[in-house]
Amino acid sequence: MATTAPDRILTLDVIRGVAVMGIFSVNVIGFAMIESAYFNPAAFGGHTGANLALWAANMVAIDGKMRTLFSMLFGASMLLVIERAERSGRSGWWTHCRRMVVLLGFGLLHYYFVWFGDILTLYAASGLVAFLFRRMAPAKLLAAGAALVIANMVLFGLFLHGQYLADLAAHAPGASARAIRQWNEGLGTLYPSAAEIAKDKALHLGSYPDFVRDNLADWNSVFGNTLPLMMDTVGLMLIGMAGFKSGFLTGEWADSRYRRLAVTTIALGATAGAATVAYDIGSHFYIVGIMSAFIVAEAPFMTIMAAGYAALIILLSRGNGDLAQRIAAAGRCAFTNYLGTSIVAILVYYGWGLGLYGSVSRWQAWLLAPLVWIAMLLWSKPWLERFHYGPFEWAWRSLSRWKLQPMRRRFDIAAVLAG
Repeated sequence: MATTAPDRILTLDVIRGVAVMGIFSVNVIGFAMIESAYFNPAAFGGHTGANLALWAANMVAIDGKMRTLFSMLFGASMLLVIERAERSGRSGWWTHCRRMVVLLGFGLLHYYFVWFGDILTLYAASGLVAFLFRRMAPAKLLAAGAALVIANMVLFGLFLHGQYLADLAAHAPGASARAIRQWNEGLGTLYPSAAEIAKDKALHLGSYPDFVRDNLADWNSVFGNTLPLMMDTVGLMLIGMAGFKSGFLTGEWADSRYRRLAVTTIALGATAGAATVAYDIGSHFYIVGIMSAFIVAEAPFMTIMAAGYAALIILLSRGNGDLAQRIAAAGRCAFTNYLGTSIVAILVYYGWGLGLYGSVSRWQAWLLAPLVWIAMLLWSKPWLERFHYGPFEWAWRSLSRWKLQPMRRRFDIAAVLAG
């Protein structure tokens, strides 16, 4: 299997690099404007013309697919770390547990002090559960993962049906105050009023201490950000483990198999994504419908499309060219790049930075994404030529092992001269 270093698997790094870059393509909207706009295009930021085209392109090609791919890679990488620990005589569980606890700490800091859309807390909690399945054969891992994804669809379907009934009750003639309150505290929050938008903008353009104070006041919101997504995330991690054990994610399959998988699944996923876009526009962005189409109806197609992307990325990286190496380096520094995008984004959009929050349209906000991609590709490879890990990867490893890890690479001058 191809590697970028003695202990690296090139395909895992390249796929992870693409995923972390793709995730920011949709996350950037969550940094630039009110949270509702991330889920409901009609809430804020524009949903016509270029704004509509950008939202539609992200919905078809990126949204949900890159998070799915990243979750699969997390499961594969987690299994790789556990197996290496056990081969070296260390406890796989203890190694994994410490890593997840430290990751949870980073996630909580990220959630309360930087951005509500943190996924690290979700991955830490899900990773602890996924560990229990690690010894399963690939076929059983795939079946268990698919079962969890389907179960998540069913549960969200029931929730969304309840929200549909709540919407009907709240807007029925003579609706009770209780019915109206239930809707307004549910998905009704994704139809923000002008006053709510102004309040949100004032908070994000205000002082950093006030921003943190507001987050900490709602400290238990992290559970709502994590628990509802755990079943799906654990399922995707198990699918990633199956992909690792079967040789799929490590590039061991024949090119013909990758080619067939990529063509079929990407076509199916893109068709489902286009159908979701068509429905959302046709429904005038009815939020219960948006959520039902995206979280329930499109979920299986999203999963297989992510697998197709993995197959395509593996095929395109076969030559191990300069671009593949740079993307692989971005993948090796995925933890730093993920947190780094959050830091860059809040410095661009929030009040203690350039203060562009709530003042740009959807397509204008997205223009930061390609700039961030370029930065990832430019810094990651030169950094790793001098250091063993990205900055946050080093911190995660050192804290997990309770010991500072070597950071700077030592070069053998004699070998360099001889080469």
